[in-house]
Amino acid sequence: MTREQQIQNEIRVAISKHNCTVFRANVGKVKMDNGRWFDTGLPKGFPDLFGFRHSDGKIFFIECKNEKGRLRDDQKRFKQFAASLPVLYGVARSAEDALKIVGEL
Repeated sequence: MTREQQIQNEIRVAISKHNCTVFRANVGKVKMDNGRWFDTGLPKGFPDLFGFRHSDGKIFFIECKNEKGRLRDDQKRFKQFAASLPVLYGVARSAEDALKIVGEL
């Protein structure tokens, strides 16, 4: 089974070659000195990749999944949220899927 990180990297390379800028949503948790956890980054459910097309500035969001990957509930909520906005959103299991999402295939 393909690792999602590998799929994500292949997507980043492919999209960058097709007149788009793409960013990886990098998040994590840090344990502070007082023992509390601090969540860094973006809201839960935010897609793995986001960016814009150079041609028109259209923003896109891409959730990367492997062959068996499924959306978590928080990711489903983000998908519903994105559907209410004039943005591009999709789940990609390959670079080809991602290029279709951003309209470059």
